Amino acid sequence: MKKILVTGGAGFIGSHLCEQLLNDGNEVICLDNYFTGSKTNIVHLLTNPYFELVRHDVTMPYYVEVDQIYNLACPASPIHYQYNAIKTVKTSVMGAINMLGLAKRIKARILQASTSEVYGDPKIHPQTEEYWGNVNPIGTRSCYDEGKRCAETLFFDYHRQNKVDIKVIRIFNTYGPRMHPNDGRVVSNFIVQALKGEDITIYGNGNQTRSFQYVDDLINGMIKMMNSRKEFIGPVNVGNPGEFTIKELAEKVIKLTDSKSKIIYLPLPQDDPTQRQPNISLAKKELGWTPTIKLDEGLVKTIEYFKTII
Repeated sequence: MKKILVTGGAGFIGSHLCEQLLNDGNEVICLDNYFTGSKTNIVHLLTNPYFELVRHDVTMPYYVEVDQIYNLACPASPIHYQYNAIKTVKTSVMGAINMLGLAKRIKARILQASTSEVYGDPKIHPQTEEYWGNVNPIGTRSCYDEGKRCAETLFFDYHRQNKVDIKVIRIFNTYGPRMHPNDGRVVSNFIVQALKGEDITIYGNGNQTRSFQYVDDLINGMIKMMNSRKEFIGPVNVGNPGEFTIKELAEKVIKLTDSKSKIIYLPLPQDDPTQRQPNISLAKKELGWTPTIKLDEGLVKTIEYFKTII
């Protein structure tokens, strides 16, 4: 049994991670300030004697003895991370500093949940880990994109300078149960609109592409990365390389929900990437990981969840 700290553990991805780590026989401390996380995501875990819930903000130091740290804390949807852009940067940067400092003191292995947003609006397609990205440093999305890029810098500098045992993954678009219904992300937006019979809003012409990863595949990849050989620190792409246009996604959601919703088109937000697809060759080679859940299968599970909360 390992003792594991998960920051952002009451969020969409964090709650699934806590659940799986407990199922694997570990002791889990879930840290969250509930800005985008919710107790409802982890309330079913509270009766587990090996699960501990702590209300805390990672911009402040936290002291505990653990074997591993998963650093997930940060709002990840444009609506939430743009709500308080300065706080978003602080969460990424100060959160990384505080958690890396903790890992250094207690000699714990620490994994950073980075993002495909570090690639910005990519000029290379699909994106490999060697690509440095094409990011606007002063745009409305920069608080998240540059915050995550700086966190990666901190992780590698703590590794080089202080020999901290690090792992860095870059998460591509992920969806599934426990997504926030109002987080502004495309999968949750489309499903909520379709279930309510509202117009489905596509920003731009709908030809921009994304790769959609079901949350169970991501959790599997995260745990494999955390427990991979010490010399492999990443960064490594964790995403589903299946590429779909936003319009294709909207049409799938309408079909799977049997909705009468119509598609309407609105202007594209600033710095919204036109293409996003991971090259996962490195994850296959180093982790033996590849996603297994097809988009239609994952959408059905996600739709069933949203039916219970709308």
